Amino acid sequence: MDAFVWVLITLYTWPFFEFSVAQNTDDFNSTFARANESVIDLLGRQNFTDYENSTALDVEIVSTASNVVSTRYGTGFSTPSTTESTPLSMSPQVPLPLSGSLPPSVTDVSRICPCDQLKDQCDPNCCCDPDCRQELALFTSCTVKTVRGEPKLCGQDVVTYTISETIDGYAQVQRSVQQEVNLDVFCIQSTNYEAGLSLAAPEVPTAGNFDGLYKHFVQFLFGSANNGATTSKVEPLTSPGYLYGDVIETEEESRGRGFFRLPAPSVTAHCSDLNPAAFLREQSNRCMRSLVLERDCTTLQALNMHSYTDPRLLSKKSEDARFVAVEVTSIVLQSLEGTQTQLSITGDLSLDPLLLNSVAPDSAVCINVVLQVGYTVTYSEAGDIVNVNASLVLGAIDRNMVPMEQEFQIEFVQQNVDQVALHSSGNPGYVVGLPLLAGSKTADGIVHSADSRGDFTLLHGSKLSNCLRGPHHRSPVLFGVDMVSGCTLMLDETANCSVVSEVVLGVLRGQSFPQYVASFGNSPSQNPMDWVPIRNQTKPTEAQSCSIPLSLHLEVQWTQYGSLVNPQAQIVSVIEVIHTNTSNLALLSGGSRVMSVTSSVTFVPVSAAARPGFKASPTIDAKLPYDFFFPFV
Repeated sequence: MDAFVWVLITLYTWPFFEFSVAQNTDDFNSTFARANESVIDLLGRQNFTDYENSTALDVEIVSTASNVVSTRYGTGFSTPSTTESTPLSMSPQVPLPLSGSLPPSVTDVSRICPCDQLKDQCDPNCCCDPDCRQELALFTSCTVKTVRGEPKLCGQDVVTYTISETIDGYAQVQRSVQQEVNLDVFCIQSTNYEAGLSLAAPEVPTAGNFDGLYKHFVQFLFGSANNGATTSKVEPLTSPGYLYGDVIETEEESRGRGFFRLPAPSVTAHCSDLNPAAFLREQSNRCMRSLVLERDCTTLQALNMHSYTDPRLLSKKSEDARFVAVEVTSIVLQSLEGTQTQLSITGDLSLDPLLLNSVAPDSAVCINVVLQVGYTVTYSEAGDIVNVNASLVLGAIDRNMVPMEQEFQIEFVQQNVDQVALHSSGNPGYVVGLPLLAGSKTADGIVHSADSRGDFTLLHGSKLSNCLRGPHHRSPVLFGVDMVSGCTLMLDETANCSVVSEVVLGVLRGQSFPQYVASFGNSPSQNPMDWVPIRNQTKPTEAQSCSIPLSLHLEVQWTQYGSLVNPQAQIVSVIEVIHTNTSNLALLSGGSRVMSVTSSVTFVPVSAAARPGFKASPTIDAKLPYDFFFPFV
């Protein structure tokens, strides 16, 4: 009975099965015919003339038809990879048309060649270069082995280039075209507008369309309204006051507007008077000034204080700006020996340079020469300049001090803002290159300066500078930066040992030598336990010798504190070592012997070897319910 039922089902469905197979066969034949026609059209565009005699073209037809069948009917039909041997032949490059449009983009993956860089020349080892015909036999490898089509499609053509060796030992380039399946979920299954997969081809400028393209793009770039289009104009953000980086303007003698100048070194160390001062950009410049003393003492404007105090600054950039005059708040007079005297300012004070001629030849001295100028600019919250204060150092120079050095500084202070906020050199650990925090201990805690340079400074001199004659420049002690500097000590027969010792020690230490150094970069002043005392070690001298310090060395010991992931630098010890001479003063006097006085600082890491720490293994404290083993127990 079951066999009879299966016979009836087979006889009933056989005509439909035969019709389905016939229909699939017809579709396959029609699809194959369309594929052949499309390939023949493609070959015609590429100027292939010998179609029937080319084995490579037959392989390409079979490959293209197989790809179409595979795409239409799925993986049930096999898609063999096709291989062909070179030489490759492609159509010559067509020059750009004169119609004002670019040629269509290449969509055939077999014609794409990324390594083809030279026009009408063969690129070495470029297997897809159509200009390489005779050179293919000398190729050693393919620089581009795989070329893919549009990666956004679900099915894309992939061309693979390989090199094989012939019987004669020459290279033979083989090309295979396969279809690769894109496994991306958002791939494009089919597209009815191939140009949408690439950028629109721009219109090529020609003699006929240049004027129209010029008007179109100029209106877009520069906001021209020649074509009558309505465009919204965005007004730039303007401010009547100065913004950060704006050049400070001044009033010139011709009633015009100029800029505020702050001399600075140019390519060489010599001063350039054309350096502009920018708003809120603090500067500190040192430069050299060459001059002839007898000729330039009273005529060179760079030596006169009026060149730096007469300019009138504009309070803001707008037309209704008021003029702000430079107010002199401090004048210090410096002698040839380096001693300085504060001058009291009363009324209109004018100190022009003056040349003093002596009876002795070549001993002329020019006094009231500008050595240092410091500006303090006070500004409001709106960016208006409120006032400008200037402090000057006027000194005397002779021929031995030419070329002379000048120093210029400018700083900005906001009006009605507390400027006593203390700086930090790290959070919490020190940062390399920032100054050390130092101060002195009082009943209320540690007192230290609000200056960003810090209280802990080192002598910044040279071998040519005299220890007993100023001025002496100082540099802040920067964390992690070792420094060595010094000066030259020359004594005469009438030198007093105690006086010389006190002067040299003051030059090495500075005016206010601190007592404590902060262990961290942000140690609070009210917590003295976070500050490290400076320990002094003076090498003992003989009982009857003249104790003159010849070197001051600072040894800063620091360690890494905290976790291994983000260690923080902490200062644990600061030692001051002073070496003195061990000979009598008489042996140093006479001017025949020159002694070098040095000051130095070194940073010594004393961190122990890092050892990672691990927490103890957790203990299992499991408690079972009282009836867990019921009903066995």
